[in-house]
Formats: sequence, structure tokens, C-alpha cells
Amino acid sequence: MTFSVLFIAAVTVVGDLSGMLDTWLSRIAERHFAERRQTLAAIQTPEQVRARQEYVRRTILESLGGFPEKTPLNPKITGTLEREDYRIEKLVFESLPGFRVTANVYVPKGTGPFPAILGVAGHSNEGKAIDTYQRAWIGFVKRGWLVIAFDPPGQGERSEYWDAAAGKSKVGIGTREHTMAGLQALLTGTNVARYEIWDGIRAFDYLLTRPEVDPKRIAVAGNSGGGTQSAYLSVMEPRLAAAAPSCYITSWTKLWYKPGPQDAEQDFHNFIGAGLDFGDFLLAFAPKPIKMMTAIRDFFPIEGARATYQETARLFEILGARDKIDFFEYDDVHGWSKPRREATYRWFEKHLNNREDDGLEPEFSVEKPDVLNVTPTGQLATSFGSETVFSLNKKLAEQMYPQRAAAKSGADIVSLVKRRLVVDLPSTPLTLRAFGETGRDGYRIEKYTLETEAGITVPALLYLPAKRGTAKMAATLCFDAQGKQVCDSTLAKVALDGKIGLAIDPRGWGESAAPTGQRGGYGPAYQSFMRALLLGRTMLGIQVVDVLRAVEFLAKRPEVDAAQIQLVASGNAATLGLYAAALDKRIARISAIGHLQSYLWLAEQPVHDGYLDVIVPGVLKDFDIPDLTKYLGARYAH
Repeated sequence: MTFSVLFIAAVTVVGDLSGMLDTWLSRIAERHFAERRQTLAAIQTPEQVRARQEYVRRTILESLGGFPEKTPLNPKITGTLEREDYRIEKLVFESLPGFRVTANVYVPKGTGPFPAILGVAGHSNEGKAIDTYQRAWIGFVKRGWLVIAFDPPGQGERSEYWDAAAGKSKVGIGTREHTMAGLQALLTGTNVARYEIWDGIRAFDYLLTRPEVDPKRIAVAGNSGGGTQSAYLSVMEPRLAAAAPSCYITSWTKLWYKPGPQDAEQDFHNFIGAGLDFGDFLLAFAPKPIKMMTAIRDFFPIEGARATYQETARLFEILGARDKIDFFEYDDVHGWSKPRREATYRWFEKHLNNREDDGLEPEFSVEKPDVLNVTPTGQLATSFGSETVFSLNKKLAEQMYPQRAAAKSGADIVSLVKRRLVVDLPSTPLTLRAFGETGRDGYRIEKYTLETEAGITVPALLYLPAKRGTAKMAATLCFDAQGKQVCDSTLAKVALDGKIGLAIDPRGWGESAAPTGQRGGYGPAYQSFMRALLLGRTMLGIQVVDVLRAVEFLAKRPEVDAAQIQLVASGNAATLGLYAAALDKRIARISAIGHLQSYLWLAEQPVHDGYLDVIVPGVLKDFDIPDLTKYLGARYAH
């Protein structure tokens, strides 16, 4: 017990730093928010609005990794349900070769031409077939609209991790499947949203093959994750005539703090860093009609939605289209409730049918979800089979790998690492604060904090041998994702061997790790990662600054032999250590145990876990871990 108390006292330097990383990221975000406000305030002419629209499209497309070429849809109707005033066709088509999309097509009685709706589903297990969404599709078809309602990847009949024996997803339908594939998509410089948007674009193409559809009156509507897709398609599908995203649009100035970043497809690399916000989805659609459907008690903050509407309405007005943007709110919670559905009917009837409509939704029954199944078994995985986001991204990674920049003759690994990790080393002097010492038999531990840059405090423990000669000593730097206490036994041996040891907690780990638990349905580490991603930063690029400044601390100690600084780390910390060693030749040797062996390997894993800390967007375009270890040569030990 006595040793345990000593141990805890030794490893804790300053106590609770749990909010430090997010506070630091928030200061960067606030600068981007302020810069964006200035940029939008300067827009005064239609030409400036159109230039902004082009910038938004170009920037988002780049973050998505571009779109593939269009290929045959190969549509197939697998069944039909006849109802009194409409029919439901069960459709499967291929948005990419072998990448099958399950859809229900609601067709009114009559010959048309009918206006049409891209019905994009939110994060429901049943996808297109959940009760709430069926009510929207039926509400439209009873008004004479043709609706194509389709399952997003990872939902409804498109579980991409289906366990046939267990009859459920191996990882969890919806957002969990999106995150599983989404993190791997980042490695190739893409996003899981790329596949969702492409499904919508190809669903639009399918509608154009239907002679009863009026191609000039096709709109998009959806709620939550469907609201997300509606907003994205408003930017990326120029043929759309109207849009009504529900329960999604807010502002990052509000969402950033509470509840924080959400699903993998809702967080684009460098979105905030590039000066974008939710309002840019609306702006990109101008001067065509778009209406925000909001809930006052939504977890997407209503204050942000109201501010975004006011901001964007001014820009629509510059284009002479003030009447083409509108806002509806209702005092309820997140969901495509009847008031928001009815407001959607009114909006589309007014702008695409030139008809004032009360929007009232009559009472009607909906289908049991399995009645709407397009596939015999209820899952593509066990019926027709399908490519998945994972399998397509795996193929992309394998195609990309031989062409990565590091594979080319004369590649500059250091420059590639700095650029891809976005390493921003501060020029300010390293600031130290001492917090006393702890005695141990044969050595002692001095406590410090290293102010590696403004707003960042790195707790550090310096292990010093009791007996020291006049000769300078070798030094070992150690850190671990679980906290510097993991380094204690290693550095105790170092000190007893007459050498110096240093244990640190890079920001986000150890004393500055976020509290355990969930925020907004997502773990704190996930939200910190996504905050960095939105700013165009990487966690590795942020943390490597702390490691390099710790090396600086050691190199400047008078008792340290600066030519004999080694680094010891394991797991994800070892991956961070490889980057540090590549960037700083003062690290004479690195003992890296259990690090990620290859980003390509990670992209090839059907299921993965525990690698969030070391994900780098677009890394496979430039290099892989073996390129780092090859560059390190004799300095690398494992």
C-alpha cells in the first residue's frame, strides 16, 4: 500500500487537464469561425455569391476524394405491392459495379409526368422502411409524387457487417457501421459520405430512366442522417429542383461545444479549417428553393439553425431569391415528426407544382418493414451479395499503394510526414515549471510541466540516478497512450542503470485524457479526433509536437548526452514515436513495440478496433509505416 501511494503521487504532476486538448482545439476553431464571418460579410454582389458557391463545391468534393465514373445501373424490380391509389416497386440497382442499393419506388396512379422525391433515410435500423419515413413517402405519393426511397450503406437491407448466424450486424447497424468503414475511408483521402452521396446521384439517374417522371421537378428530402444527405446532395447534385433537409442544419459555432461532432459521414476533413459551415450547404443551392426543417428541442442546436438561416437568407437576397429560402421550426424533439413532414409537403407543392397546399397529412396505415424488403432474406449480404464501403475502399487503397509518393525515387519522407500530419512546431521557447520530487531507492523523480506551446501543458517525470559522475548520461524518453505511469518500471531500470529517463503525457493522454464516458453518443477520444479532423489537423501531428519538445528538454539538460537520446514506446504510442524519430534526428534510437505495421493492412481489415489515435487522412497517397521504418534504418529497433 505504501508503494502504491508513492506511485500515484509520483506519476501525477498537475492533476486534472482533461479539458485541455478540446480547449486548445476550440481556440483554433473560434479563429476560423471569426474569419468565416468576415468572409461572408464581405460578400455583397451576385458574382461574389457565385464565387463562394464554386469554392464550397470544390472544397467539399476534394474532401470527399472526388467521385467515380458513372457505370450501368443494372436496375431490377424484384416485386410490386399494389395499394389503392399507388404501388410500391421493390428495386435494386448498382450505384457502382457490384455496389447494390435497395430501394422502394412509390408510384402514384396515373400516367404522369409526376414530380419526384429522392427519399433519403436517416439513421434508423430499418433504413427506408421505418414507420416515420414511410409516412413521408406515402404522404408524398398520395399527393401525386413519385418517390424513390433507398437504404444508405450500413442500414436497412444494406448491413455491411452482417452476421448471418446471429441475424444481426457484427458491429451495430447505422452509425457504428459508418464509423467502422469511415475511419478506413479516411486513409485513402475519402469519406463514407462519398458513397452515400453517390447513391443519391445515381438514384437521380435512375429517376431519369422513368418516363413518368418530370426531370425538371425532382427534389430531395430526409431527416437526421437523411437531412445530412439532403444537404450534401444540395451541393453535389445540380439537377435537383428543390430541397428540404430536416433535423440537421445548425451551425458549428454551436454544435462544436454541445453535443460535439457526430457521425463519421458528418465530419469532413478540414471543413472548418477551410472556412465552411452548415450555411454553405444552403448557399450552394441558391437560387433554387430550399427550406430548413428544425426542432426546437433537437440535439442539433436550434440557436445555430436560426443563426444559419439569417446568415444565408441575406446571401439569397443578393441573388434576388429571398423567397427561395425558408425556415420551419416546431417545439418538439429530433425526428421527422408530422409537423415537419407537412411543412415539407407545402414547400414542394408551392415551388414545384405552383400550388398552395395546406400540407395536411391524412391518416393511413404503413407497411411492416419486412413487407418492403427488396431481397428474399432481408439483407443483400445473404441474398444477392454486394460490394461494401469497406471492400471498395480496400480496392482503392490497394490501387493507390504502389503509386504513393514515398515509393517514387528521391522521395522526401520528412516533408511528406510534415505535410500529411500537418506538423506545426512553435517557435516560442519551451517553458518549464517544477513541481517537486519523489524519492526512490537508488534514484529520484522530479516533476515538471512542459509548456510546449500556448495553452498546452505536458506533465513530465524526470528519473535521475542517485549516483552520478561527471560524464554526460544517455537518456530515454517514454510515453504511452494509457498514461506515463506505464513507463514507470522501464524508467526505474534506466535510472538504476545510471541513466536518465523522462516520461511524458502528450496532450490527450494520461493526465490530459478526456474523462471516460460518452458525450452526445460518442466517446470523448472520438470527438477530439473529429474536432482535429474538421480543423484539418491530425492527432499524431498535434501530439508529435509535444514529443519533439520533450526531446528538446532532454537535449538541453547539462547532464544529458544529446547524442544518446532514445525513445521507448508501445502500441499507438510507438506509432507516434516513429513519426517523432523521422522528424528529429536527435532521437538516436527508437524501441517501438507493437506499433501499427501498415496503414494498408489497416485498410484491409474487415473489422478493426483501437487505431483511432493513429489515423491520418489521405496517408496512403503519400507513405506507409514501412516507409518510415526504412527511412529510420539502424535507428529503428523492435
